[in-house]
Amino acid sequence: MTEAALNKTPGTDLDHKLIELQIPAQIDRIKLVRPGIEAAARMCGLTETAARDVVLALDEACQNTILHGYKGRSGGTITIILSCLGDGLLMELRDGAPRIDPAKIKHRDLNDIKPGKLGTYFIKTIMDRVEYLPAPGGGNLLRMFKRKDGWS
Repeated sequence: MTEAALNKTPGTDLDHKLIELQIPAQIDRIKLVRPGIEAAARMCGLTETAARDVVLALDEACQNTILHGYKGRSGGTITIILSCLGDGLLMELRDGAPRIDPAKIKHRDLNDIKPGKLGTYFIKTIMDRVEYLPAPGGGNLLRMFKRKDGWS
């Protein structure tokens, strides 16, 4: 992905926006968007496996936002925007939770065998580029990019 594409205003048409939706920041609402996110990733040219991986990254990011950003409080929302770029898929998640310090976002030690606390590891492993940014006007913006298979 080009620097110019990454530096555009979040949520604006890049090559073209595939989907934009807003969900309540509730764990049970994430399952409602999974099929649409997978279909949008496929429309952008990602393989079936890559599209499923993108859904996993989105799922983990939404769960982290709900559990750690909003701390389970009701009333919050998550806006999800997927845009197809020439060389891949740009996924943006925006929330209204208190701003986070990206330096504090870490997964647990992989040698510590137990469930949980691997969401950021999965996100960074699946996606080709991940940026945690302050959202204009408050909140957080997570920008993730997945290259189409065959692109380097």
